Formats: sequence, C-alpha cells, structure tokens
Amino acid sequence: MSSQAPRLPKAGETIHGHKFFIGFGGKGANQCIQAARLGAKTAMVCKVGKDFFGDNYIQNFKDSGVHTDFVGQTSDAATGAASIIVNDAGENAIVIVAGANMLLGNEELQEALPAIGHAKVLVCQLEISPQTSLRALRMAQENKVKTIFNPAPAIPDLDPDFYRVSDVFCCNESEAELLTGSSVANMEEAQRAGQELLKRGCGSVIITLGPQGCVVLKAQEFTPKHVPTAAVTAVDTTGAGDCFIGALAFYMAHYPTMPLEEMALRANQVAGVSVQAVGTQTSFPFKKDLPAELF
Repeated sequence: MSSQAPRLPKAGETIHGHKFFIGFGGKGANQCIQAARLGAKTAMVCKVGKDFFGDNYIQNFKDSGVHTDFVGQTSDAATGAASIIVNDAGENAIVIVAGANMLLGNEELQEALPAIGHAKVLVCQLEISPQTSLRALRMAQENKVKTIFNPAPAIPDLDPDFYRVSDVFCCNESEAELLTGSSVANMEEAQRAGQELLKRGCGSVIITLGPQGCVVLKAQEFTPKHVPTAAVTAVDTTGAGDCFIGALAFYMAHYPTMPLEEMALRANQVAGVSVQAVGTQTSFPFKKDLPAELF
C-alpha cells in the first residue's frame, strides 16, 4: 500500500496525502519481475498466505512470466505486506511485515534445488529467515551458480558467512552504514565502507547511492570505481534499488563476461527510468521501453 503526501509525517503527526494505491511489492518479487521484464527466465522461491493478497501475488507473477512452481501458500500466516509513504521529493519511508515469508525453510529450498542448481544467478534478500537465505546462497555456490545478496531489510548482526557466499554483495548507503558502523554520506565514505565489506570475504561489493550512481569494488582489484548515473527528475524512488538489482541479475545471467562496472552502469540506467514514474513494479520498465544499446 502506498500513499503520497507533501512530506513524511513526524512522530505522532497525522497529515493529508493526495494519492493512495495498492500495488505489488516485496524486494525479492520486485527484483524478480524487473529481471523478467528485461527478458530473463525467472523463478520465485517464496511463501504467501492463503488469502486474497496471496492469490493475487501468484497471479501477478504468472502475468509477468515468472515461474511459480516454488511459490507456496500457507494458512499459518498472512501474505507479507508493506506500507509506504512517498513525499513530493520522491523520497520514501517503508514499514514491511514479512508474514508468510518467515515460514519458508529448508524443506521448500530442497524442493527448489533443481531450479536453484540450474540457474545462472540466484538473488537473495532478508525478507525471509536469514538462515534460509544463507542456505540458499550456499546451495547456489555448491552448484557453481553466481550469487547476488541484497542485505535488506538490514540487520546489524548479519552472519559473517553471508559475505563469503556473495559473488556480488549489493546494498545501499543506509545498509552499508548499519553493517560497517561508519557514516556513508558521500562518495569517499562509500568507497571506504565498500573496502571494509570486501575484506569480509565478498567476491565484489556494490553500494548504490541514489542519484550519485554507485560504487563498485572487486576482490581482485580493490580500487573502488565510481559508476555515475544520468540526472533525472525523480517522482518516486520506491523500488529503485530493487529495479537496479533485478537489472544486474539479468546482465549477469545474459552477459556473464561483461565487466561488473558496465553491468552496474546499465542497471543504473534502468533504475533511472523507474524513478520517473509512480509506484514500484508499475514503474519498472520493459525491454521494449529501453534504448537498444542497453542490450
């Protein structure tokens, strides 16, 4: 559920908004659908409730061409949901309730092993139990599948094994701050935070910086690269990070020899299109909407 208002409310304050709509979201779902819209063959591994939202979620995946064989339904919890407020500058505040996703466990991962093992890229987040995400990333590594880990929603006590199973560890400024305990307010600080995360065992690190683009660091190089993005007028930045990761997953799967910074440059451009429209998945571009040189 998303509301648009002139500004974000202060604690205890009620303000008037000027737009409200219900759409589909969830970090993993968003990332999966953006990858699918660019032409990737995608499958989702998650759990939803046996409720109105769950049924609609599954239909939305099907409509987007996402394989749903590993989307389970349960009566033990409601479908995960998010409440989003967006201000006139396009900035947002989000509260998520994970719901049924927290019931995804090893049994479901085992059932999804054929899909995970045959994938080119596995993308994981923290909207499910962290141990389930970690197990999935390990399964991918054991099967020589490239991994992207997005440590969001961020947790301060992240299991150190997450770094070692991440071919690409991709986070934003606030997540990088929480994980490193250092301020990430400018390019220099982002590069320092990236180096700290890289030291923990990641294959590479990308820290997204909104309108400033992103910083890319690779274990074998250790010299941070700033990948800028074109200036656009942002209407709604909700889901921009998910759009970036979905695009990155597409490029990793389809252009495995492309340098990571080139993939990040192109993913920046895809995300730059998404922030110019309202909503999350509703703002995600299709291949046909994008310049041919991105492919």
